[in-house]
Amino acid sequence: MKIVIFDMDGTLLDSQKDITISVNHVRKEHYNLQPLDEKFIVDAINMEVRNLPYLFYETEVYEDSARELFETHYYDQCIINPYLYDGVKETLEELLKNGVKISVATNAPTQFAKRMLTHLDVADHFDHIIGADQVKESKPSPEMLERILKNYKYDAKKHKAWMIGDNSKDMLSAKNAGIDSVFATWGFTPESDHHTVIENPKDILGIIK
Repeated sequence: MKIVIFDMDGTLLDSQKDITISVNHVRKEHYNLQPLDEKFIVDAINMEVRNLPYLFYETEVYEDSARELFETHYYDQCIINPYLYDGVKETLEELLKNGVKISVATNAPTQFAKRMLTHLDVADHFDHIIGADQVKESKPSPEMLERILKNYKYDAKKHKAWMIGDNSKDMLSAKNAGIDSVFATWGFTPESDHHTVIENPKDILGIIK
């Protein structure tokens, strides 16, 4: 059995416009702050260690009221502008055609992941879509990946598994879970010094085969 676990934002799809709009909505309505640009927000999300409430809202603690405002706004916003990267859907279909098991492990909440992937007509391609709300620790913890592997009854001696992602947290989660990792540069992070780097989703096929 071969298993490929994908990150979502910046790997399968581009969501940065909608994330930025919702973050800036909270900044304006809840904190009376000026808007941030997309690059700042994406760079902050991809940092290995960061305090997002401080970076986004200049507060040390993410208040429940701010979280609720973001989630209410993003629920509608998240399906307005996202798009799959070129070649992603074809690659997913080719993996399935070759009997490869595919799932998603994202630090986004599961409800948004499923909503976006359903909107983009690929949710049913995946056996499992697991967000940060379903585990105690998000990536770079291996917990999300280990849960998916357990669901597949993964045996490291018999099976092969890969994590495909666009930042160091994805690569570390794979290392911590004891599986291979591949760094995708077509999304949020255009370059990497990771040992296995690919520039096009279709490059995954050559690695898996």
